[in-house]
Amino acid sequence: MADLVLTASDIIAGSKSAQEHGTAGETITAGKSVYKSATTKKWMLADSNSATAAARQAGGIALNGASDGQPITVHKSGDLSLGAVLTAGQAVYLSDTPGGLCPLADVGTGEYVCLIGLAKSTTVLAVDIQFPNVAL
Repeated sequence: MADLVLTASDIIAGSKSAQEHGTAGETITAGKSVYKSATTKKWMLADSNSATAAARQAGGIALNGASDGQPITVHKSGDLSLGAVLTAGQAVYLSDTPGGLCPLADVGTGEYVCLIGLAKSTTVLAVDIQFPNVAL
């Protein structure tokens, strides 16, 4: 399997979305998983096998695209329409592709497990990020 194929224009937060507004630290597309850098306080692409420990724990999903220094809104929890084809009940994890999302089968040896959420339907992900800080 591979990373979920997302359509940036289809990323829509549900009515009870918990969000945080901030600044992008690099080019980010809507739907990508992100973390907040402790040093710059900017949002960056999360990555399950990054050499940077903080990058292995996603803080949310970008709701809009932004370049370095531009405003970004991050969906931290709650329902999120992804525009991707999901399987109801399927768990979605942080990928080793910066910003990517994938099923558990694609989390490989040496990658850190970061659960992003569970699919409520074929298009809606219930985001509830869990990070046990464990590598496979």
